[in-house]
Amino acid sequence: MFASLLPGLLLTIPLGAALGFCGGLFGIGGGIVAIPVLILGFGFDQATAQGTALVMMVPNLLIAWWRYARHNPVNITLAGGVALVGSSTTWATAHFANSLDQDMLRALFALFLLYVGWRMLGWKAGHTTQAAPRDRRLLPLVGLVGGSSMGLLGIGGGLVAAPLLTGWFGLTQREAQSYGLALVAPSSVFALATYAQNQRVDWSMGLALAVGGLATVAAGVALAHRWPERTLRRAFGTMMAATSAWLLIMPWIMS
Repeated sequence: MFASLLPGLLLTIPLGAALGFCGGLFGIGGGIVAIPVLILGFGFDQATAQGTALVMMVPNLLIAWWRYARHNPVNITLAGGVALVGSSTTWATAHFANSLDQDMLRALFALFLLYVGWRMLGWKAGHTTQAAPRDRRLLPLVGLVGGSSMGLLGIGGGLVAAPLLTGWFGLTQREAQSYGLALVAPSSVFALATYAQNQRVDWSMGLALAVGGLATVAAGVALAHRWPERTLRRAFGTMMAATSAWLLIMPWIMS
């Protein structure tokens, strides 16, 4: 049986390594890169691509959450509130995502990537939009927005939450990342469970991607520390914009 699985493992583990490296380089869970690859390269439908990518994302996010909790402690009560609201919202929206038309879901995903790419390409060094700090007791409400993104698209909880946490609540970037991980790590577990319940996970592919990704994410992080932030953001933004454009035009090309 193992011999029959070997050719697939020889392909998917290196792919997971490449995706893990990209995830470490760009500071993301990897799903935002993995999902388009699974759709365009392996012919997965949108929901199954999202569910399979979550198999790779969950261990990466849980490890990152644990490390951040050790080195960047935050208010446990607020972090728990963010996690609870985010996880509950993720569970509800993930069920909704599995009932959506796949072309509609792919279009929503592509538009989200386009927005992220536009934000990254439009970013200027030294330019921030930090607002006056708001009541931090309202922080758990960020879980509504981030959890909706995680459940509906399988990604983006941290990408959506971070600007809200820094711009609306006046948190530092390091604090925002800590609270963001408190949101996306448990939410990713709920999202994976929901997609699996709806038979939207290819476990052999997802586990192979996870093994490869865990081996290379540290190397991506190391390179990220050597690249200028402007270069990183432009590379990431260009990749997101190009991927979203291809996902949007692919149905017309294939037809």
